[in-house]
This record gives sequence, C-alpha cells and structure tokens, in this order.
Amino acid sequence: MFKIILSLGYAGDFNVIRSKMSNRFIRRLLYPIYKVFLINHGSYIPLGCKIEGPIKFVHLQGIFISSNSQIGKNCTIYQHVTIGSNRVNTSKKFGSPSIGDNCIIGAGAKIVGGIVIGNNVRIGAGCVVIEDIPDNCTVVSHKPRIIRREI
Repeated sequence: MFKIILSLGYAGDFNVIRSKMSNRFIRRLLYPIYKVFLINHGSYIPLGCKIEGPIKFVHLQGIFISSNSQIGKNCTIYQHVTIGSNRVNTSKKFGSPSIGDNCIIGAGAKIVGGIVIGNNVRIGAGCVVIEDIPDNCTVVSHKPRIIRREI
C-alpha cells in the first residue's frame, strides 16, 4: 500500500489503485488517496463507472467520465476526453455511453449520450460522437469550414 501512495504521480497506477478498491475496507482507506490523485490531474472518474479491464490513460489531465458509463478492456484514452451522460428525458439518446474493447479515444474527444461504441474503434482528436459506432471503425471530425470571413 505504501508503494501505491508513493507512486501516485503516474497515470499508469490508476488501474492499480482502482483494482484495490473492490474490497470495502480497503476502499475506505484508499478512497481519499484516489480522490486526491484525480483532483491533482483535474479529472473525474467515479467508482460507479464500469471499467471492465485495464485502461490506459496516456495523459490523465482533464478526463471526465460519467458515473453510469461502461468502458471495455484495453482501451486507450488521451487527455481532455469527456464521456458524458445525456439526462434530458425527452432525448432519443438518453443515458450514458457504452464503449467496447480495444478502443482508442483521441485528445479532446466528446462521447455523449446513451450510445454504443463498438470494439476496435478509433475516435480522432476533437471528435464529438453522438451516434452509435459499429465495430472496427475510425471516426474523425468533419473538415473545418469557414462560417464567416472578416474583410
């Protein structure tokens, strides 16, 4: 346990800390450390979100994951990613995202709503994903377009 406390500077240790939280007694001891770890990195990853296997945070800065989200095994998430819920009852995509195995989510990507991201999906940097994505796909944002030109 002392080793975990000393190594809190590394994003790779997130999996170690989170895996120890399954025991209720150990959770009481480690939860304050877990919260400080996330606050220091400006991130919010609640214990309620379901992470099925090891997850790789390339940079843990600014990551927000909704409490009801599901993330599969061996996913890679870059900095400033939002995996958020849609709580508008009348919305078609009400709920939290479900992300498959072996996905890569680029820096600044936003995944919002009750959508399903398949296995082996790559989501490019800065993408806003609000629709279901099938297995083995790559998603990138549209080409930038000029909406107003200053003369």
